[in-house]
Amino acid sequence: MTERELPSIDNQGAISIAPYRYAACVEYAGSAYKGWQRQKTGNVPTVQQYVEEALSKIANHPVSVVCAGRTDAGVNGTYQVIHFDSLVPRPQRAWVMGANTHLPNDIAIHWVVDVDDSFHARFSALERRYRYLILSQPVRPAILNKGVTWTHKTLDIELMRKGGEHLVGEHDFTSYRSVNCQAKSPVRHVKSLNVYASGQMIVIDVVANAFLQHMIRNIAGVLIAIGAKEKPTHWAKDILDARDRREGGVTAPPHGLYFVDVKYPDTYQLPASPLGPHFLNTSG
Repeated sequence: MTERELPSIDNQGAISIAPYRYAACVEYAGSAYKGWQRQKTGNVPTVQQYVEEALSKIANHPVSVVCAGRTDAGVNGTYQVIHFDSLVPRPQRAWVMGANTHLPNDIAIHWVVDVDDSFHARFSALERRYRYLILSQPVRPAILNKGVTWTHKTLDIELMRKGGEHLVGEHDFTSYRSVNCQAKSPVRHVKSLNVYASGQMIVIDVVANAFLQHMIRNIAGVLIAIGAKEKPTHWAKDILDARDRREGGVTAPPHGLYFVDVKYPDTYQLPASPLGPHFLNTSG
């Protein structure tokens, strides 16, 4: 019997076994789902719902999962980290292969590893990374039409990059979050914000300690307007300084947004994955 299998006795004298904790990486295309988070009504499809149902079948008991960062309806994930507890041990391969047989084709578990009870997918995270993909061309795409954001406007990447520089650092991002955002504080630390070309696509790549609701989509909307030369580069800072969402411009569509990475302390030794999505020509 391993240390984690040692029985414990609660206040009523009942003997129980401490659960096993696992971390996992989930990839998903978000276009068919109403976001990550399970909804109160069961007829609303969410990524969390399908993942929990699949893992529950392998565990033979109900499983609840906690994610690194909840994504909105239509948003994609290539490196969404979760943790879950199980009353029974399973080989890592059994979790992965077994759960994937019960998941729809647009959701996949890439790996599952054992972690100790101190690991928490959300609270143990040090930083998160998103990429926003824009296809700038005269005609809308037929392929990946729900995997990128299309604009017919010609965008100047250098102007977008200069606008984004105003957002790097620790700031009050009230103007860049949804009016329905429930985060207690609007202050976030953006560690890097890069804009670059990947083939025909423009990538907005942002790393921060955490993000607010619609924060990346609002940043993308502002940078698209700047890149189209509809607004000057300092408009990004003017919006930031206003601390008023009404000054923030258009919220960009969700399907160009990808949750691509999350960092944890090295002590957990979670597997690394290539930065997604896999169809990008460069890793940035």
